[in-house]
Amino acid sequence: MTESRIGHDSEVTLHFTLKLPNGDVVDTTLDKQPATFKVGDGSLLPGFEQVLFGLKAGDARSFEIDPERGFGPGNEQNIQTVPRDQFNEMELEPGLLVIFTDAAGGELPGVVKQVHDQVVEVDFNHPLAGKVITFDVEIVDVR
Repeated sequence: MTESRIGHDSEVTLHFTLKLPNGDVVDTTLDKQPATFKVGDGSLLPGFEQVLFGLKAGDARSFEIDPERGFGPGNEQNIQTVPRDQFNEMELEPGLLVIFTDAAGGELPGVVKQVHDQVVEVDFNHPLAGKVITFDVEIVDVR
């Protein structure tokens, strides 16, 4: 019997940790149940899935995922200027995450970049866009 290696139709159970370049942990399963997904089901971005191909149960690896294979490079057009009065009496400061409602009624998160007297610059890029992500994985099972 050969050991199953991760390929296109694999069901994979793994522990993972996502870290920013400064070492801050964005997400991890180490303190909970491992994650299980089927390759190609959309649970992981393709750039994260591709680095797993060929791994087998018991393998542990650390990958650097650049923005183009991760959450995208970030787009200047996703930085919008919003009138200051749309925030009511909110205490605004750079880095604050604000949830807006889009035209379809869905939630659209944005991060305050700069606060001016009349307007606020809000970045609607994914918070991890433009960042190199360290993707640490430990493969638990491959089926």
